[in-house]
Amino acid sequence: MFLVTLPLGVGVAVASGAPPISGVLAGIVGGVVVGLLSGSQTSVSGPAAGLIAVVATQITALGTFEAFLLAVVLAGVLQIALGIARAGSIGAFIPSGVIKGLLAAIGVILVLKQIPHLLGHDTDLEGEMSFQQPDHKNTFSELLSIGSAFHVGTALIGLASVALLVLWGRSRTAQRLRIPAPLVVVAFGVIVGLIYERIGGAWVIGRTHLVQLPIAESWHAIAGLLHTPDVSALSNLAVYRAALLIAFVASFESLVNLEAIDKLDPERRSSPANRELIAQGAGNIACGLVGGLPVTTLIIRSAVGVHAGARTKLATIAHGGLILVGVLAVPTWLNRIPLSALAAILLVTGCKLASSSVIRALWAQGRSQFLPFAATVLAIVFTDLLTGILVGMAISTAFILHSNLRRPLRRIVEKHVAGDVLRIELGNQVSFLNRASLVQALDAVPRGGQALIDATHTDYIDPDVLSLIADYRDSRAPAHGVKLSLVGFKERYQLEDDIQFVDWTSRDVQELMGPDEVLQILRDGNTRFRTGNRLTRDLGRQVGSTAAGQFPLAVVLSCIDSRTPVELIMDLGLGDVFSVRVAGNVVSPKVLGSMEYGCAVAGARLALVLGHTRCGAVTSSIDLMAASRTATEATGCTNLDSLVAEIQKSIRRDDPRFATMSDADAKRAFADAVAYDHVLNTIEAIRQESPTLRRLEHEDRLAIVGGLYDVTSGEIQFFCPLPREQGEGAPQQVHVALES
Repeated sequence: MFLVTLPLGVGVAVASGAPPISGVLAGIVGGVVVGLLSGSQTSVSGPAAGLIAVVATQITALGTFEAFLLAVVLAGVLQIALGIARAGSIGAFIPSGVIKGLLAAIGVILVLKQIPHLLGHDTDLEGEMSFQQPDHKNTFSELLSIGSAFHVGTALIGLASVALLVLWGRSRTAQRLRIPAPLVVVAFGVIVGLIYERIGGAWVIGRTHLVQLPIAESWHAIAGLLHTPDVSALSNLAVYRAALLIAFVASFESLVNLEAIDKLDPERRSSPANRELIAQGAGNIACGLVGGLPVTTLIIRSAVGVHAGARTKLATIAHGGLILVGVLAVPTWLNRIPLSALAAILLVTGCKLASSSVIRALWAQGRSQFLPFAATVLAIVFTDLLTGILVGMAISTAFILHSNLRRPLRRIVEKHVAGDVLRIELGNQVSFLNRASLVQALDAVPRGGQALIDATHTDYIDPDVLSLIADYRDSRAPAHGVKLSLVGFKERYQLEDDIQFVDWTSRDVQELMGPDEVLQILRDGNTRFRTGNRLTRDLGRQVGSTAAGQFPLAVVLSCIDSRTPVELIMDLGLGDVFSVRVAGNVVSPKVLGSMEYGCAVAGARLALVLGHTRCGAVTSSIDLMAASRTATEATGCTNLDSLVAEIQKSIRRDDPRFATMSDADAKRAFADAVAYDHVLNTIEAIRQESPTLRRLEHEDRLAIVGGLYDVTSGEIQFFCPLPREQGEGAPQQVHVALES
């Protein structure tokens, strides 16, 4: 970072029309002052190429560099105030596609801008990153003009440096030495440059192809290089306008770059944005006092640091200290570094930032992610960083608006026990742009139908939309016989929650239902459970509504298995069913008593015996039969034998599958078949042992059906076995499959 900062800092200063030393001073302050105060572990601050136009314009407008320094000090004060006011959260609103586009664009610019320096074509300053260059050329025309003026010796150093960087990163021996590859490249460039001097002639590298730091011969000369702010300019309103502009641009660029740098952090840490603003403000105050350019968080130097192994902000602080020591102690040796060697470091960094894997990943995410990314890259490459970010954000915003207009709300037809209800779920932000979509959704409610507008997850609703909802509730809905329900509206909207439909089983609903309708409700509920479209229920309201009584639609005899909660797997509400649960869903006098009460007294229209696959009770019963043991002998539980005996009535020793249970898959398939047969036998036992239920079924006031729940898919297979005594010569187990 230290080596790369030197030419970049000087180049930014010269391109801005400022003294060359100002860029170096900004690098020192950005490393030491900002590094100490920042909460980021990997970001590096310094003079930014993105501020060149702002700095150059304001120096010209204010007349003197000293007046400009006063504006930098005031900008730093403003940044600290923004940090205290917690304005750093603005960075969180930048879309990830724009952030990734920023990183990729910086990579592309590095590659394009460093190729000329890599080949010894140093007609422009290192650090100049704009598409339109000061020499009236642009990035691409500069590439085309390389052949007219380049230095062979410098080009050889640049190309060899690229090869050295690649090979050094792949060499295990080099990795064990733990010497950063950029340091090796710079040392290589200096040594080869000295060799060229020995050879002489055209091989000697001229000053324009080397780092050019200002050299002071004495401490007095060093003091003469420093500039201080002109306090007398405080009466100049232009200074305050400049301070506002610098504070805004530098803060915005720092926050966006901070988000991008966090994505480069191998440890994926999140940097505190408000603290970063305060650190940047303190850095700019220091820069203004000593004569440095304004600083921002920088991607290029941060990326170089991360790729060189920087993991904590100690690297940032150390690089600032090295700049200070290097400029004071060994400026002559630093000025022997070939620009082509540094260009190789930046070019390799650019290739890593503009990785093809990033482009493929964004392409796979769809156009809403890829187009803002691509637009950001192109805009930054062809204009500048700030313009590119604004273009990317504009396109991202357009996609958000388009999505909001196209899908501003969610419409779901819910099948409640009392009928269909059209649920209209409003989005998080409902603006006047969504009014037409809401009108269309309400127009789709049939006459005499039911609708629910759900604002549970909504933070803002435009007054025009609120007026539309109130008008529909008070005028259009009554005129069309529509029952409109409202839920989730905040108190300030002056729309009270009002549920007009019944989403639990009342006496009226129960009396209108027949066995077929009840079975269809259970089937639909299981479908919703499997597809993740469960009804949104106000369970608190159901608690109050069902407190006075219960009117179940069905009685369900199921297993105690924790994977088969009846109300959950059939998406039911409170009071919809009576649930009788016993291991292995076996019948007994107590179970039959519960079922008779639910059907004959409470009025349930359906009795469902629900078994399930991979049933532990069934599997254990098979194992006990195969071992000729009782449950008491195997477990010591004396009350299990009656359950096991009931289940074993459905197991036939002469079944060929009984002999193949050594295979795990075969045993599981056999157990599932036994579970199915056990449901059939249980239904027959209910009919034989309960005259009450048999009479209700004969009078068509009740249907007794079976079901097998698949614990792996969540699907219930319903079936309706006919009574065994029905018809002479009828098969022992006849069933009609209702759902396969």
